[in-house]
Amino acid sequence: MDLPTRTLGRTGMQVTQLGYGAMELRDTPRGRPIPEDQAERILKAVLDNGINYIDTSIDYGLSEERIGNYIGDRRTEFFLASKCGCPVGEPRTAGSRPPHVFTRENVQAGVEQSLRRLKTDHLDLVQFHASPSRATLEDDGGLDALLALQQQGKVRFIGMSGTIPNLAEHIRMGVFDAFQIPYSALEREHEALISQAAAAGAGTVIRGGTAKGAASVPEVLADLLDGASPTEFVLRFTLSHPDLHTTIVGTANPDHLAANLQAARKGPLPPDVYAEAKRRLDSA
Repeated sequence: MDLPTRTLGRTGMQVTQLGYGAMELRDTPRGRPIPEDQAERILKAVLDNGINYIDTSIDYGLSEERIGNYIGDRRTEFFLASKCGCPVGEPRTAGSRPPHVFTRENVQAGVEQSLRRLKTDHLDLVQFHASPSRATLEDDGGLDALLALQQQGKVRFIGMSGTIPNLAEHIRMGVFDAFQIPYSALEREHEALISQAAAAGAGTVIRGGTAKGAASVPEVLADLLDGASPTEFVLRFTLSHPDLHTTIVGTANPDHLAANLQAARKGPLPPDVYAEAKRRLDSA
């Protein structure tokens, strides 16, 4: 059974409702050790199972390079999203991470670095990381830089990885083609803003949709699971948001990927179950 798809807002692109978040492939020192053969297997399995949306970032260690190395020759099969404003060319060491910088120079250098690592001549979507304010984007030159890269054909669409308190203003700006927004049964603060972004014509990319394994699903939802695992229920809850276009879920474990695919193929929860789950969560 094919994965369900939706149109990613005004980009017009058809994307699978289950996307792949490649942060798990970052390796040490900020993640778990992931051998190269395991990274290759999981990336190929993602494409072989029909997922066509892959999200990565400069911040995600080896992630970009691994995508370029192992599925770069299948570039036409997937919509590729990365991020900008991240520290560029920093050594991958433990300890505190340098702050994001949204200057013209850093945004341009980051995109150029991503293109080299991913072994591609264009990125389908570049999102500002860390939800900077409108003033920061405009005063530091980062927004103009990303728009210039779009004019050059190196970036097809521009986006924002946005959160409260700046997300509403980002939507009002009217320049972003897509927004990456956190949402799950356990993190609903942005629920209405997802709808606002979609109503403005933008694509919506949901992160955190499985709530880190959903181990803490509230007891008030227990009888709604109907035999499903907590992770499946929470993923399908996320997929039930009427204005979701895709949700990115990361894993380096083939069994977890298979379970996510199975849940996604079942689609959203029945409308009455979704409504009841929200009612109970509102009351809890």
